[in-house]
Amino acid sequence: MSTWTPPRRPDAAVLEGRYARLERLRPDHAPALFAANAESDAIWDWLPYGPFGDLAAYRDWMTAAALGADPRFYAIRDRQADAWGGVASYLRIAPEAGTIEVGHINFAPRLQKTRAATEAMLLMMRWAFEAGYRRYEWKCNARNLGSRRAAQRLGFSFEGVFRQAAVVKGRNRDTAWFACIDKEWPALRAAFDAWLDPANFDAQGRQRQSLSALTAPIRVASDPALG
Repeated sequence: MSTWTPPRRPDAAVLEGRYARLERLRPDHAPALFAANAESDAIWDWLPYGPFGDLAAYRDWMTAAALGADPRFYAIRDRQADAWGGVASYLRIAPEAGTIEVGHINFAPRLQKTRAATEAMLLMMRWAFEAGYRRYEWKCNARNLGSRRAAQRLGFSFEGVFRQAAVVKGRNRDTAWFACIDKEWPALRAAFDAWLDPANFDAQGRQRQSLSALTAPIRVASDPALG
């Protein structure tokens, strides 16, 4: 630890993989993302903003809240579908502590449960750890079991629930905390690579081995709310 140097702040304009391409969010992403988001208002249920009534309102929110340095948003493109389908961001970026969080994750139905969605999370995690961050966090409303399942599937370890942590859209929010740390990254990278390997999918696109099974031995604590 005596030789550790604080990492730089996120600076990548593009993060690209086999299935996903992430670009620093720009106002010209708004029309395609708004159209994708319009497939379901339910994607906004756990976020502190949205849904937006029209493209102008969405673009106004984006300009005011999503184009700064922290949170630093990325638009996510599914390369196989050749379509924009979601956003995610780095936030609570603290290079002096070596900590960074992924959040504001909002996937339209067309992106959900795709290889691109999983690879997008890998690309963001990979950048953070390869840049030198020591701790990568995931937090969500404790009532959002879908987000808690996603965190565990991706290899984040459960760290507890902060009670009455916030009020969101007029409702109490208890916050569930998850994290992975740098010493776990090599094993997590191998698990992601194994899952994303085309050989892990049959001719119908069904996975042969689940990512949850691959990350389970790496997690130091499982979420008791998930059984």
